[in-house]
Amino acid sequence: MKKPSIKFNKTSKGKKEINKGFDQSKWIRGFTIAAVAIWIFYAFIVDLLPYVVSDFFQKWLPATTVNESLVWVICALGLNIVVGYAGLLDLGFVAFWAIGGYCAGWFMSDFFHQVNIHIGSMAPAEQPGIHLSFWGVLFIGALICAAFGVIIGAPTLRLKSDYLALVTLGFGEIIPQIFYNGENIGGFNLSNGSKGISPVDNIGLFGKKLGPFDLDWKYLIFVSLAALMVFISLRIRGGRLGRAWLAIREDELAASMMGVPLMRSKLAAYAVGAFSGGIGGVAFATHVNGVFADRFSFAISIILLAMVVLGGMGNVWGVIVGALSIAWVNSTGLPAFGETVNSALGTNINFPSYNFLLFGGILIFMMLYKREGLLPESRLKQILHEADDSTSNIGGH
Repeated sequence: MKKPSIKFNKTSKGKKEINKGFDQSKWIRGFTIAAVAIWIFYAFIVDLLPYVVSDFFQKWLPATTVNESLVWVICALGLNIVVGYAGLLDLGFVAFWAIGGYCAGWFMSDFFHQVNIHIGSMAPAEQPGIHLSFWGVLFIGALICAAFGVIIGAPTLRLKSDYLALVTLGFGEIIPQIFYNGENIGGFNLSNGSKGISPVDNIGLFGKKLGPFDLDWKYLIFVSLAALMVFISLRIRGGRLGRAWLAIREDELAASMMGVPLMRSKLAAYAVGAFSGGIGGVAFATHVNGVFADRFSFAISIILLAMVVLGGMGNVWGVIVGALSIAWVNSTGLPAFGETVNSALGTNINFPSYNFLLFGGILIFMMLYKREGLLPESRLKQILHEADDSTSNIGGH
């Protein structure tokens, strides 16, 4: 008997329901206006403000924190594709961040000093090593991570729930450890071990060499990369593949019976999510001017998951809000708050050391009272409330 297949009509009611609750054009317009306004403020205005106001922004919201938060946004959007769209719990997303970072270290530094390759790089021609253009390395790192996303995702295709989380957790621990101990693998130096690879080449933009402290121009690059991932996420979500992911997330068995190719769809989710992780890894390496193995801990995967859960799984704009909020708290908000409290009360409490206590409390609160997130996706919110209503009815009988 011929297997029934599901056909998605691009103008169908289902597509309208996916986007119901959010006017995408308004959000895109708001994102663009906010991005441009922030750049103008930090590039031209903040230094002209009175010292008290300027010092406030330097303490509570410096430009380097804004740039780092955008890197978190890029990676969180990638994890949202895997977890929020396809419903595949991934606890090892840090692996793709690490691979992308090391792509920058390999192809934008003098690490492989045995050769001298220069293609579109701003590095001096006499400097040994592989020196490719930042834009080329972005593409290379994203493609390599997408390939590893398929490789890592393939063993998990038949797994669900806790088993899926455990396997992805294993991969997320193995790959950073390979880099950490990769100084001598069969006589070959893969990663320079715990010493890392630093510095990486400067970014070239319009023929201008952007140094580590050209934060305003780096902001433009990072926000453009975040906008690219927003565009990819929204376009895929409204298409055939995106609706296949949503069908798998909601009922994998029903999706397979209706002809959704489970294996191909899941691998595509891992690949696209890892693609975003690779972009974020390359961007982060240029942000910190190097790549260091001890930065790629399991905690990064948990923080990324907290960003997706807090903002709203499956909703691009909610994930952006969650990523920006948690990245700011983790990088600047909590230390600045602790410094203010300690100076006011004369105490010496290490507030940043309690960041995971705070994030854990946020996750518990969200799971108990607002599982759909701050800006919920309409379909997921409806499903969760239907489940709550059915549970309450059973309890009532």
